[in-house]
Amino acid sequence: MDIPTIPPPRAILFDWDNTLVDGWPAVTAGLNAAFAAFGMQAWTDSDTKANARYSIREAFPMMFGADWMRAAKIFQSEFARTHIDHLTPMPGMPELLVALQGWQCAVVSNKDGEFVRREAAHLGWTARFSAILGAGDASADKPDPAPFHLALAPLGLVPGGDVWYVGDTGLDMQAARGCGCVAVLLGDAAHDGGIAALQNSKSQPDIHFPNAESLAACLNALA
Repeated sequence: MDIPTIPPPRAILFDWDNTLVDGWPAVTAGLNAAFAAFGMQAWTDSDTKANARYSIREAFPMMFGADWMRAAKIFQSEFARTHIDHLTPMPGMPELLVALQGWQCAVVSNKDGEFVRREAAHLGWTARFSAILGAGDASADKPDPAPFHLALAPLGLVPGGDVWYVGDTGLDMQAARGCGCVAVLLGDAAHDGGIAALQNSKSQPDIHFPNAESLAACLNALA
């Protein structure tokens, strides 16, 4: 990739889990608490990474049927108990956070918005983002465009080719493309079968960075 040929974005939106932070053990613990209550097989962290994409209000009705709200309460109770203890920044975050200074940034996640904001506050990252949004904050959740519009509103912007959305999954790329943003893949998409599995589809990234350090280098060059 020839970094100088990339137009600089006016704003950069980020996914949260597995993009900026690693909090999978708490997600897995919450899911397994719900699975146990319904006599379902437990997941490993690898299972969670491979299957957890959508918000609770999108995923749980498919997983638990008519009792999905009871399952959601069990999940949220267990997750709330442990998520801060399991939270760590993804590799390369110090370099990326320095590179993001001076850029307009926000978060759009499918994790419950209150949990995302608690985690950002715990890490001391709240002031780095103009908006930190998660599931339940907009009228619909990612991949719907609604949270993207809501995140960009404080900046006086709308989704478009001058906005990057940085995420780690094919769903993130689909969401970015669906609202007209630049789809930026961070990492190797191993939980989606690898980058090759995303090609020639709605999940294909426009730009790919193998790690946070390479994204930071690009932003420093563009700045």
